[in-house]
Amino acid sequence: MTVTLIIWIAVALVVIGVYLSWTAGRLDRLHSRIDAARAALDAQLLRRASVTQELATSGVLDPAASIVLYEAAHAARQAEEDHREVAESELSTALRAVFGEPAQVEAVKEVPGGEDAATELAAAVRRVPMARRFHNDSVRAARALRRHRTVRLFRLAGHAPFPLAFEMDDAPPVALADRPGT
Repeated sequence: MTVTLIIWIAVALVVIGVYLSWTAGRLDRLHSRIDAARAALDAQLLRRASVTQELATSGVLDPAASIVLYEAAHAARQAEEDHREVAESELSTALRAVFGEPAQVEAVKEVPGGEDAATELAAAVRRVPMARRFHNDSVRAARALRRHRTVRLFRLAGHAPFPLAFEMDDAPPVALADRPGT
């Protein structure tokens, strides 16, 4: 009877160990996914700011719009991590202010090289919300797992920082959106 009890205890410990190992691995994969999603988001934000700066310095826009876009894009590229969300939101606001009307986009497209610039900017503007959504979904999944009692009790997250979502205004200008009016 004692041998049977020892075998059952050993089996239970192995099952618990396998579960804890699986959960720790899952949490590690979620943290890796967050890192990859953050890198993709950073790349899309950098691309949007770069395309905006190129367009602002190309001479295609009127001087006032060029200055507004250039300064907002420059601030977004140079922002410290603590102020990045605000700077990126301000760039979104500046893009909506300049390209709020389809007539402005049409004026850009009429200038030589403007068609390519407008297309590239529209693509960059559309990709930012998708990248942010992927990042925030990964953060949400990791947070949900980290809130489980087992993860906290056995400290399966290790010393990994608690994941933070990237909150910003990323609404595209109506004239550059996939489906205007949505």
